[in-house]
Amino acid sequence: MINKIFDSLQAAVADVHDGATVMIGGFGTAGMPAELIDALIEQGARDLTIVNNNAGNGDMGLAALLKAKRVRKIICSFPRQTDSYVFDELYRAGEIELELVPQGNLAERIRAAGAGIGGFFTPTGYGTRLAEGKETRLIDGRHYVLEAPLHADFALIKAYKGDRWGNLVYRKTARNFGPIMASAAKVAIAQVSEVVELGQLDPENIVTPGIFVQRVVEVPQAAHRAHGQQGGQAA
Repeated sequence: MINKIFDSLQAAVADVHDGATVMIGGFGTAGMPAELIDALIEQGARDLTIVNNNAGNGDMGLAALLKAKRVRKIICSFPRQTDSYVFDELYRAGEIELELVPQGNLAERIRAAGAGIGGFFTPTGYGTRLAEGKETRLIDGRHYVLEAPLHADFALIKAYKGDRWGNLVYRKTARNFGPIMASAAKVAIAQVSEVVELGQLDPENIVTPGIFVQRVVEVPQAAHRAHGQQGGQAA
């Protein structure tokens, strides 16, 4: 019997190893798997490469992981905002490496990994420092840059509901990077607000099929609120 439900957050992240590449879903705090990140901090893995849209907010979630100095490198599109002071301090001190990727390129590089695509040409970044060292090509009179797919050892994502097969549905903007990150990682770990019985999810509404998800752990909605997230952002 296929059963991907894990009893605890700690068990779900227990084998994340030092030096792993970990994708973390979320657009700011919307869709951020804060409880899984807390469990990863407690677990102790270090020298991680993190793939995320931004570089953390305040002192919670991803910012807390950075503050614990568990991250060697971050690959993201939006590292600087008013409350990204943890990343800012680490970067200025030379304690973290940054690979800056335009947001569309970031999403497509992740999607390409999940789709088995070896690379793609994009005009975004051509003629800038972001294109240095990369192959370029003139196609139909326009210049393009070759971008490589982004693979990961683990993906930590957040969804609204899931079942024991790993099928997932999301809530509004909390969906963001979760689906493509699940497909691009060797092990996708999803925290969900509710685990439902098989057949309760409308097949037409399932966004991430269970084939892309290896572990599901339930984190009730009350726990999300206790983490300081808004109800409209929790998924």
